[in-house]
Amino acid sequence: MVKEGEKAPEFNLKDTNGKSVKLSHFKGKKLLLYFYPKDDTPGCTKEACNLRDNHNLLNKNNIKVIGVSLDNQESHKKFSKKYNLPFTLLCDTSKKTSTDYGVYGKKMSFGIPKMGIIRTSFLIDEKGMIKKIFNKVDTENHASQVLGK
Repeated sequence: MVKEGEKAPEFNLKDTNGKSVKLSHFKGKKLLLYFYPKDDTPGCTKEACNLRDNHNLLNKNNIKVIGVSLDNQESHKKFSKKYNLPFTLLCDTSKKTSTDYGVYGKKMSFGIPKMGIIRTSFLIDEKGMIKKIFNKVDTENHASQVLGK
């Protein structure tokens, strides 16, 4: 897994419209890159809605939000539309970016071990360095965690 103070791994993923999005597009801005297990599941929905509800506050602090999961474009479109998400969701169907960030691995799901994304967020600074890693994400209060409140 990457560490705080290191350069964030570059990524090039497709958004819900098939447009390429790269880390380098956010140079000069802070970025909350949040990895979540699956669209439209209880914890992931709480996290996305908390970030949605605090989107203006995050923007006021110059923090852009990008969500990443293994889901495809169609799944992301439905999830984003259903909950009116104002930020971009990226498709990591190859698992490359999740692996590069160290968040794809073995986890427990309802008591059963399986491979998938381990919910983790990275606050990346204006120069592309990892400022903070959130390993224990509070899905209902993630924006407050990010803002240190």
